Amino acid sequence: MTVATGKIFDDHGWVLDDTTCAEPSLVRAVYEKRQLTVGDPAMGLFRFADWLPVSRMLEGSAPPVTYHSEALGGYLGLKNLYITFSGYFPRIGAAMTTCSFKETEAYSVCGRIPQGEGKVLVVASAGNTARAFAKVCSRNNIPLLLSVPEDNIDALWFEEPLADCVKLICPRKGGDYFDAIHLSNLALSSPTFFAEGGCKNVARRDGMGTTVLSAVTHIGMIPDYYFQAIGSGTGAIAAWEANLRFIADGRFGQNRMKLIVSQNTPFLPMYEAWKAGSRELLPYDGDRARRDAEEIIAKVLSNRKPPYSVAGGLYDSLTDTGGDVDAVTNAELCEAADLFERLEGVDIHPAAAVAAASLVRRAKAGLIENDATVMLNIAGGGEKLFRADHKDRTGRDVWMLRPSAVFPLDADASTVTASVETLFDGL
Repeated sequence: MTVATGKIFDDHGWVLDDTTCAEPSLVRAVYEKRQLTVGDPAMGLFRFADWLPVSRMLEGSAPPVTYHSEALGGYLGLKNLYITFSGYFPRIGAAMTTCSFKETEAYSVCGRIPQGEGKVLVVASAGNTARAFAKVCSRNNIPLLLSVPEDNIDALWFEEPLADCVKLICPRKGGDYFDAIHLSNLALSSPTFFAEGGCKNVARRDGMGTTVLSAVTHIGMIPDYYFQAIGSGTGAIAAWEANLRFIADGRFGQNRMKLIVSQNTPFLPMYEAWKAGSRELLPYDGDRARRDAEEIIAKVLSNRKPPYSVAGGLYDSLTDTGGDVDAVTNAELCEAADLFERLEGVDIHPAAAVAAASLVRRAKAGLIENDATVMLNIAGGGEKLFRADHKDRTGRDVWMLRPSAVFPLDADASTVTASVETLFDGL
């Protein structure tokens, strides 16, 4: 369905937009099953397949896990705080070995790829998304070209060496996520490759939306509040769309979760646009954006071109839900990470700590009712725990993915395509 017009049309396997629509608009999946039936836990993420646009189920997935928080909830005076944890935390049954909810989108997107696809999937990432796609594609023999800023490649660690079908290219040091996207677009000028699509891909959004599917089916109702940090805002858009599906389902109430999303100061393009009451992002000089991205701890939140203004994007999701955007400092992030680990017993990623800091601030300020049902989306965690457990089991540290090629920020399409096409010769 085209969000801007309401037009419903068939998905022919890899539709990213409605070419007949006169304005920029996301498309949204419409599922035959209006009511969700949750499958057996052994199905991993695909237990939510009723509301995933997949043609096949892949090996090795794990779903997000939701639990009632007595520790953090008690500390904040919130009786009904539920944490949806995507990462590695065996005590609660969380088993994502990349320690990030990006696994949800990677399994969903790759499950949408038709069997026997002859082209190479291209994914641009600030780090966590690349790690998730690399794991899924390596285990399921899906050719993949990653584009990640050279400054961020320390995020590309794995429990085992990757298959040769996964390759990495980078914009050189000093480049940011926007530069990685630009580099991936240069590669896509070759017919050898096809774009994953980012937020435009319904499989990415609905995969991320399984965090809400986990929460609502565990709690038995749609929460009142939803907290998440945002880089592109895609996860929050996905949460809104899942919310609308549950309203149509009819068994979980009619709430529209108030989306409270947060960015890491000083990288604040969506925060500044929202606070200015602007549907359009405000001008953001590229050099300033790169400097701001270097300053923030939560590097994965540094998307300069997010789907904020597009029909069905973040602006619409915040408007429809009465939501808001917070700005969280590095100091607040670190304090929230320490608090979460002390109370809940597991480390969390910086981006997840941004969301936790936003929740802590609002709860302490009395901006959340004590009896409200609150969902905190911990979008990544357990990395320290996983790496310790992994070393105990195997006697070795994790394996790092290194780039096959590094390009200057002003590289041209012919140079890039000539280089990357050779990476997949013989596959």
